[in-house]
Amino acid sequence: MLRRSFVTRSALMGTGMLLANQSLNAIPPQESPPNFKLKYAPHFGMFKHHAGDDIFDQLRFMHQSGFTALEDNGLMKRSVEDQELLGATLKELNMEMGVFVIDGGDNWKTSLTTGKAEFVGKFVKACEEAVHVAARVNAKWMTVVPGFYDRSLPLGLQTSHVIEALRLGAEVLEPHNLTMVLEPLSDTPELFLRYAHQTYMICTAVNSPACKILYDVYHMQKNEGHLIPNIDRCWDHIAYFQVGDNPGRKEPTTGEINYQNIFKHIHTKGYQGIVGMEHGNAGSGKEGELAVIEAYRVSDDF
Repeated sequence: MLRRSFVTRSALMGTGMLLANQSLNAIPPQESPPNFKLKYAPHFGMFKHHAGDDIFDQLRFMHQSGFTALEDNGLMKRSVEDQELLGATLKELNMEMGVFVIDGGDNWKTSLTTGKAEFVGKFVKACEEAVHVAARVNAKWMTVVPGFYDRSLPLGLQTSHVIEALRLGAEVLEPHNLTMVLEPLSDTPELFLRYAHQTYMICTAVNSPACKILYDVYHMQKNEGHLIPNIDRCWDHIAYFQVGDNPGRKEPTTGEINYQNIFKHIHTKGYQGIVGMEHGNAGSGKEGELAVIEAYRVSDDF
């Protein structure tokens, strides 16, 4: 049973949008913006200057600002009570849950590249726990990072070890219609997974609907560029997008990436999934938060 605060908070959340808007200094209901063309998903902390430190107040501000999805990388570390409350709040607001990280401890260093049974076991156990977490928040996608290079092994052996481990994870997730999305990254050079084509190859080898690509445009701009052609090449295995401009990893319009073109392209191709806002705010305070919202309005105007 949920703690007393669940009942209290649920009652407060049902008192009406006007009261919530007054407490959060948010957008009045009569001025609510139209939905975006794509399902952009902020993360907690992005709008704390408007909404305060409470994550549920932040979620309401996201909703009032026109966002229809949420990301929470650290979801598995939250209490069961908070996970259940988050799921209930998302349902109330008609918002979708984006990715959370499958967390088996320090899973970047607990590398699947090694083939070690202890690391594979931790990963499979984390997948099993992720099934329960996903059910509490109605999530469909979970981020997986296979870990660090093992410099003592040839690249082909490391790739084989990753594929075998991911097949075991897919066996856990597939019966529940859940999908782990593999994220190639740029900012930590020791990480094994770095390119979209590399990730495509691994997904093809795993051969499961439960193993797909998380295409983070920021990381792929740094690692390989040629964004739209590479998106097209890997399209069959892309299940999720994240974004951040480069350089700086801030909101669209602050760097070199033409996000309006990219958003138009994936929308035209029929993408109906979530676009995670995996970046910081370029500006500070409330002005910086409003600039983030405006950046998505501009980039979504196609």
